[in-house]
Amino acid sequence: MAEHFKIMPAVFLVLIKDGTVLLARRANTGHQDGNYGLPAGHLEQGESVREGIVREAREEVAVILETEDMSVVHVMQRNKDVPGKEYVDFYLTANHWAGEPKNNEPEKCDDVAWFPLDNLPPNTIPYVRQAIDCIRRNQHFSEFNFN
Repeated sequence: MAEHFKIMPAVFLVLIKDGTVLLARRANTGHQDGNYGLPAGHLEQGESVREGIVREAREEVAVILETEDMSVVHVMQRNKDVPGKEYVDFYLTANHWAGEPKNNEPEKCDDVAWFPLDNLPPNTIPYVRQAIDCIRRNQHFSEFNFN
């Protein structure tokens, strides 16, 4: 019988404006520091996917979103190279938001900027790059780091 394992749910914000996407460069976290990713985080117990991304957007980049304005544009099953630890990542977007994005967590991030969707920085986190490429192709599901 196969051993049970836990899947960690994570949410990612895909803000797109004029052919660009908002990315944040990680710093001082011990995970992917120096690389660009999307504003993101883990869901808290009892929190919906939409509630989680609204919270993360406010905490990380000071953007105010409404749950009813959020749409899931991609889902990724991601293997983390740690036995028994896998993620299901939900990538969400919104057509409108309030506030100008800024670095609201300077202890975890050292840059927040807009980048062309078709020309991401070379130091973009690989699974984030894959998700953005899939979103551009209107592909709603992918897997990362499975053999």
